[in-house]
Amino acid sequence: MPSLFDPIRLGDIAAPNRILMAPLTRGRATREHVPTPIMAEYYAQRAGAGLIISEATGISRQGTGWPYAPGLWTAEQARGWQTVTEAVHAAGGRIVAQLWHMGRLVHPSFLGGAAPVSASVTTGPGNAHTYAGRAPYEPARALRADEIPALLDDYRRAAAHAMQAGFDGVQLHAANGYLIDQFLRDNSNFRTDAYGGPIENRIRLLREATQALVDEIGAGRVSVRLSPNGDSQGANDSQPALLFPAAAAMLSTLGIAFLELREPGFDGTFGKAEVPAVAPLIRQAFAGPLVLNSDYDQPRAQAALDAGQADAIAFGRPFLANPDLPRRFAEGLGLNEGNPATWYSQGPQGYTDYPKAA
Repeated sequence: MPSLFDPIRLGDIAAPNRILMAPLTRGRATREHVPTPIMAEYYAQRAGAGLIISEATGISRQGTGWPYAPGLWTAEQARGWQTVTEAVHAAGGRIVAQLWHMGRLVHPSFLGGAAPVSASVTTGPGNAHTYAGRAPYEPARALRADEIPALLDDYRRAAAHAMQAGFDGVQLHAANGYLIDQFLRDNSNFRTDAYGGPIENRIRLLREATQALVDEIGAGRVSVRLSPNGDSQGANDSQPALLFPAAAAMLSTLGIAFLELREPGFDGTFGKAEVPAVAPLIRQAFAGPLVLNSDYDQPRAQAALDAGQADAIAFGRPFLANPDLPRRFAEGLGLNEGNPATWYSQGPQGYTDYPKAA
């Protein structure tokens, strides 16, 4: 079986190791969602990853509801990202853009007071992050079927901007209770049209969005992220062991570069609910490279490769505080501790000031 340090082919991308950097929201763009120079420094520091998956990046103003999150719907945003990709490539790295529509988790304050959109008329649980502080989510309206072509155009435009900006590919964010996930799961999708009801209908938007990206930039540069079980920001499903393998089988037919899964941690919980692992069923259904992300440490990650459960592992929080994480793993070096208080703050503290190993 391969080690974490062996190369892997992810579609059109040749990754020198199997230690991927997971998407990590950091809130360092401008209020116009334009990437900033400090972001170029941050990502270049982490270019030793086999592949960097960028922080979630909005495809439209309608889909973006996180303070200081970056976007890819304007030429100015693409130019900002170009500075980032050039820095990563100069440092020897590879980076793909994660494309994001938050659906019902966009607070109306980001939309001039308009309601967010979702699969159905529902409300996200808890409070949103806004520029004015935490505020309760408000009810979403159901996205009309005649609005879906424009949504798919937003995905295409964002992918085109990503390639213009120098990214090596894109990842469709279809996880974590955001828009695509809201369509997938039966506790947030109550539609009676072609996008609701049976599983084959609920995976339709995932298929159409992925196909739009494939048509725009080629299957070898497209990946997808799913979170295949448990409650995720209020989105849940009564039959995840049926839903997600069906979604994976469909994605397999499209020939995408890889599929990344975010599952519960090793305590077997997602929040407070115990859920069985769905990844083994997805492994059987998806023919391409499978990347797992479940709060792995190095020994557990290697064990997953040894057992044939995955082809690569995406690490999130360890990369926040350890820009040279692959080297630390390879040389058995200790890890820096991260500071959650600076995860979403602006400026270099807790962002670009974590030291590399001596």
